[in-house]
Amino acid sequence: MRRSKNGSPLADLIRYCRSYIPIIVIALALACASAVMTLIGPNKLGDITDIITEGLMTNIDLTAVAQIAVLLVVLYLVSWGCGFSQNAIMANVTQKISKKLRRDLYHKTNRMPLNYFDTHIYGDVLSRITNDVDLIGQTLNMSIGTLVSSLTLFVGSLIMMLITNWIMALAGVAATVVGFLFMMLIMRRSQKYFNMQQDELGRINGHVEEIYGGHTVVKAYCGENAARKEFHEMNDRLYISAWKSQFMSGIMQPLMLFIGNLGFVVVCVVGAALAINGRIEMGVIVSFMIYIRMFTQPLSQLAQVATSLQSTSAASERVFEFLGEGEMADETGKTGEVESVKGDVVFDHVKFGYNPDRIIIKDFSAHAEPGQKIAIVGPTGAGKSTLVNLLMRFYEVNEGEIRIDGVPTHTMTREKVHENFCMVLQDTWIFEGTIRENIVYAKEGVKDEDVKEACKEVGLDHFIQTLPDGYDTILDDSLNLSAGQKQLITIARAMIQDAPMLILDEATSSVDTRTEQLINESMDKLMRGRTSFV
Repeated sequence: MRRSKNGSPLADLIRYCRSYIPIIVIALALACASAVMTLIGPNKLGDITDIITEGLMTNIDLTAVAQIAVLLVVLYLVSWGCGFSQNAIMANVTQKISKKLRRDLYHKTNRMPLNYFDTHIYGDVLSRITNDVDLIGQTLNMSIGTLVSSLTLFVGSLIMMLITNWIMALAGVAATVVGFLFMMLIMRRSQKYFNMQQDELGRINGHVEEIYGGHTVVKAYCGENAARKEFHEMNDRLYISAWKSQFMSGIMQPLMLFIGNLGFVVVCVVGAALAINGRIEMGVIVSFMIYIRMFTQPLSQLAQVATSLQSTSAASERVFEFLGEGEMADETGKTGEVESVKGDVVFDHVKFGYNPDRIIIKDFSAHAEPGQKIAIVGPTGAGKSTLVNLLMRFYEVNEGEIRIDGVPTHTMTREKVHENFCMVLQDTWIFEGTIRENIVYAKEGVKDEDVKEACKEVGLDHFIQTLPDGYDTILDDSLNLSAGQKQLITIARAMIQDAPMLILDEATSSVDTRTEQLINESMDKLMRGRTSFV
């Protein structure tokens, strides 16, 4: 897949979220306000300490202490309210962003050419739509507010320390500079492992999806050992990349904790020396002990945020790679349409290749008259399915054209072309829903009588009547349908579609002899008066 054009997945994510920036700014302002309120507290605690220290020799001014205490309670309540509001806003916004991402990714799949899905692993695509989007949403929710509040606390506590006593401030800052240097070094080295982790996760999803979908074939050919070996190799690679990324990111928090404790000790020693010399009061030391914690604590939080943003960067890269893939050409300007389709199909000097430099169909011409049955035969790889794909405009011809009733298909929208055909493929597709919903798929206004009549035509009605809920029976993995029964449902679906032309791709290859006879009789009725490609 193509990488982000500007080389910055997080920049892509920011541009994608630009419509939400105003509300995000409000949330960040609340986070900043919450941090500022927190910064005022230590200074007031220092004032209380000084009042108590001075009053030990005379009388403690309890009124002044109470006033400052009330102010602190108000400040911390306001801080909590701002933090709560910020969390609520960010939770709402991040879920909307995740919802929008999933929607755009889903719509993207409908605009992409069939060639993409023929050349990429399904499980990896699914991982981008599910795992990567979830990771982005979780990180945005937890990290953005933390990033702003931590930076505010970090900068604010530094300013307050410098205002309170610059000597102690420099001593505390010197002890934390080393932590920053180590954090930047670790972040730079660990990013590639986060990318590897997301890529390997996508490959494992693809492998599991393939093996689960073809588990019967795997067992029939005794392929369990080979599949297990391949899975273990992928799992080992995922383990190594995940271990390295998590190990290197996990180093940062203990490192920041050590630096924080070191800064705390340095401040206490320097403060004690200054207090002994009478250069500062006890309240300054109390304030500084809290400020140095506020100064070093954000380092640990920033380390966690950095780790989360690295994971988000890897996930964003995969998501925006997918969104940046080429799409089918826009067809809003195409007006070609066949009214009252007769079924006259012409292949006129068609040339096609899945790769432009490798043409596999060279100057092919054919004519199917209305109502004619056309058998497409040939050895494996001869291009039978390719002709069907070209006819349905799943792929575009390189040269020549295909016409339906004299109208070139390339002048029609793909939807208009698809409306003229009903298809019964060898590989059945049944989705989770009722039998009725599977049969009337994507067609509106179908009466129950029409559904039952179609099922009677293919000999499926008797079986459906034996089910507890009849046509309202939910089709899922718990209902064990045979391959033949699934094929009968897809044939009934084609009958309901009632399109003027028909495509049959070895529709009876997965059924027994008796069922095949029923299907052939039904197909004869279905093909009557229709141009059919078999």
